[in-house]
Amino acid sequence: MARQWSEGHSTSILCVGASLGPEGLLASGSEDGEVTVWSQEGTIIGRLILPGEEDNTSVVFSPAAPAQLYVSHGDTVSVLDPRNLKGPVEEFQGAGEEEINALALNETGSALALADDSGAVRVLELPGGKVCRTLRRHTNICSSVGFRPHRPNNLVSAGLDMQVMLWGLQKTRPLWTLNLQDVAEEEDNHQQRPGQLFNPPLAHCVSVASCGNILGCAAEDGRVHLMRIGSGSKLEQQGSVKAHSQGASQAHFVSFLSHPYWLITGGNDGQVALWDLSKHPVVAPEGKAKTRVTAAQRRKGKSKTKRKEPSEDKAKTPPKAEAEKEEAEVEDEAAAAAAAAEDATEETSGPKLTISHGDKVNWLCPAVLRGEHCVVVADQSCSLTVYPLSHL
Repeated sequence: MARQWSEGHSTSILCVGASLGPEGLLASGSEDGEVTVWSQEGTIIGRLILPGEEDNTSVVFSPAAPAQLYVSHGDTVSVLDPRNLKGPVEEFQGAGEEEINALALNETGSALALADDSGAVRVLELPGGKVCRTLRRHTNICSSVGFRPHRPNNLVSAGLDMQVMLWGLQKTRPLWTLNLQDVAEEEDNHQQRPGQLFNPPLAHCVSVASCGNILGCAAEDGRVHLMRIGSGSKLEQQGSVKAHSQGASQAHFVSFLSHPYWLITGGNDGQVALWDLSKHPVVAPEGKAKTRVTAAQRRKGKSKTKRKEPSEDKAKTPPKAEAEKEEAEVEDEAAAAAAAAEDATEETSGPKLTISHGDKVNWLCPAVLRGEHCVVVADQSCSLTVYPLSHL
């Protein structure tokens, strides 16, 4: 049964974060600068309105020091003591070039990354908040950022320019960039029905699985785009799940379930869905090999088909033309079969759990509350909703 946590805010809640500490506190931030800290039972421990009363866009507990809570509002990051909400312990004013949209901490709590409206990604040293890196490649708002577990120098970012980028912090250019629009157009070529329209895949929220090698990115086209990082931090494989009938606003890997590949998503369609991606072609090694071959077959098939037509006109070399034609036909058939298999996989491998929340999802926060696996949902209202995931 869903539980409501109310009276913690007077305006719409925009973000939620959970502490890994023994107390297991939660924090939520809303419009007009209001921060509320909750116990695991949903009791309000403290409330604070930050100076400036700007919208709180991200709240993150330090994994190394549970008594440190980072909150972004405007271009500022405030450091709070969640057990004593009397005011900021520290403020990093001008941490963002423009309004900050998301925060992320590395595993040791020694670096804070932020994504802002200018498209920049900044990395701050902790403690102190000194800017040690400014990464500029996004051409529109940078909406989300996350560190790779086990790879302290790797950072992933996503933005409204429809780009997902993996950064090595030793350099100021990305290790690779994936254009979601190109990916979506390629997928839609064999899926789109006449008259069907898709929203552009503006990237809203990126998450990294606890293994550090699988990325998920919620996008405006309703898909969650998946990426696998291989050796040398190369982009080894990509794919997607069609998660929502409207824009997907949230995607978070859940670290406390049976394996690292559980993903929870939320969308503008008011749905919350839990996915088991352990057998998805991007995650599963056998699937990975298959889809990589498929992509090669498609490229080969197209190029061979283009070459075979003029060669068929040359009657002087029928054996070569015939062999090339047969090879192209075999490859085209294999590519078509593999594409059909991919379509079937996407159609049949639905979520393990679907929750009709009913309101547009602003934020999702997986959490263990009093030993129970849960997801905390923030929407357009002033209350939080807690859904149990106990039967999983």
